Amino acid sequence: MHQIDNFKVTQKSQRKFQLFSALALAALALTTSLAMAQTPAAPADALPGKGIKVQALQSSIAEETFQTMLVERALEKLGYEMQPIKEVEYPTAHIAIANGDATFLAVHWDPLHKDYYNNAGGDTKLLRTGQYAGPAAQGYMIDKATAEKYNISNIDQLRDPTLAKLFDHDGDGKADLTGCNPGWGCEAMIENHMDAYKLRATVKHVQGSYSALIADTIGRYKRGEPILYYTWTPYWVSGVLVPGKDVVWLKVPFSSTPEKTNTRLDDGSDYGFAVNTTRIVVNRDWAAKNPAAVKLFEVMRLPIADINAQNERMRIGENTQADIARHTAGWIKYHQATFDGWIAQALAAAKK
Repeated sequence: MHQIDNFKVTQKSQRKFQLFSALALAALALTTSLAMAQTPAAPADALPGKGIKVQALQSSIAEETFQTMLVERALEKLGYEMQPIKEVEYPTAHIAIANGDATFLAVHWDPLHKDYYNNAGGDTKLLRTGQYAGPAAQGYMIDKATAEKYNISNIDQLRDPTLAKLFDHDGDGKADLTGCNPGWGCEAMIENHMDAYKLRATVKHVQGSYSALIADTIGRYKRGEPILYYTWTPYWVSGVLVPGKDVVWLKVPFSSTPEKTNTRLDDGSDYGFAVNTTRIVVNRDWAAKNPAAVKLFEVMRLPIADINAQNERMRIGENTQADIARHTAGWIKYHQATFDGWIAQALAAAKK
């Protein structure tokens, strides 16, 4: 796993990403008028999911719908009956799945959501499986112009009131850090860092609606103002504020997580957050009765670049449920052989 590639984006790798994203966007655009691809499958009566209803959950992050819908379309090919996706925050989602009130969550960040998993019953009630998407990075960023002018490369430097004031937008003398919604998991990490790196006196963790806060942050950047914010990949923000071109990642002085996880990368850099893999969490009792679905969850893979490309489509206005369903159909059509392979493996598992 080339973990460092998520943080240090060279011009060459950035061009590769932009080309990949452009190709993915083009593929989606070419297929938006196509109906859902019909994957050859077993007769309806023989499908392992026939008559079984499935309830998917996702967080309030609208960009997760694409990932969730792709899992749903695959489950439908196995005969499962999908119920409308329900939005709940991550802690509630894990508890609901553990209690049997819902079936699966397609975007469980491992290890970020480890506590939510354990608090809901852990391996006794839940099954965390597959490597659906990743590696997914997180961290703190500032605009490149300010970083270079003041030689800022580590968040520890914001203990200096003079440097912190550069990012003060409300006049209280503290740097305004565009932060993370309560219930997402990342807010606990940021709060931990605020104490561990002794930033409370000079930095304020600004919370609210992330989408609204990041829109304000981008607006400030466009006006030429210094910005400081938390973000993650895959997400559209890094397509607008491009790492290495518009903004830079900030390192941290040492690893500090509630679980005592080492966040240092292979090259010695430390950005404060472990690189995550998004995995699918399912109710364990349900999983035991549905080996085909479990095999599906194990083998599904969705490239980060494809998620970024779809998220960009949402950012520019294609953000309705119908739009996302069309994007999902387009992705399947463009990757038909891969999709059919998932279904074949799942059907084979049902016969064992």
